[in-house]
Amino acid sequence: MADKISVLLVDDHSLVRRGFRRILEDAPDIEVVGEASSGEEALSLATEFHPQLIMMDCALQGMSGLDATRRILEEHPDTAILMLSMHSEETLVRQALDAGARGYILKSAMDMELVSAIRRAVAGEIVLDPQISPTYSLRGERTSALTPRELEVLRWIVAGKSNKEIATLLELSANTVAVHRANIMDTLGIHKTAELVVYAIRNGLVNIP
Repeated sequence: MADKISVLLVDDHSLVRRGFRRILEDAPDIEVVGEASSGEEALSLATEFHPQLIMMDCALQGMSGLDATRRILEEHPDTAILMLSMHSEETLVRQALDAGARGYILKSAMDMELVSAIRRAVAGEIVLDPQISPTYSLRGERTSALTPRELEVLRWIVAGKSNKEIATLLELSANTVAVHRANIMDTLGIHKTAELVVYAIRNGLVNIP
């Protein structure tokens, strides 16, 4: 099948890698191009195979999955990395996403959830395991997905301006501002203006006098 998603599996347990490989081999649009048992090996194979996606164990011995993720993305910024973990603690989720991972998946993920996560991550989405609280996605690093114009609109929203007032200030139509507002909320996973204001302040998106 043409245009298969190339995947590199990184886990220091061969049985775990074998299990994931079996799951992925059943997906007609996914091809496992290699396996690595350490962060160092992952770096080497990422350069050799240029996979579209790397499934990275968070708890590797030696070079951690987080460090390997940072190193790989420095050299191959277009690679999507899904962090795999046994744990759903908020701190670990945040660290993984801060390192540049495209998502965080628990090793208990069902077959279809894993395959879907890979497809979505390669398509550019931020993917979090369904068992992880959606509040974990409310993080400053996600604002990198906002355009400069959206950040501008966000700052005026925090200032208490209405869509009509923002439209006048930015010389846009009110409808365009409404679209920007909706896009901002969708990107950040926030659906109430009050929560959006709190989020923006906590993450330093606005300057409070």
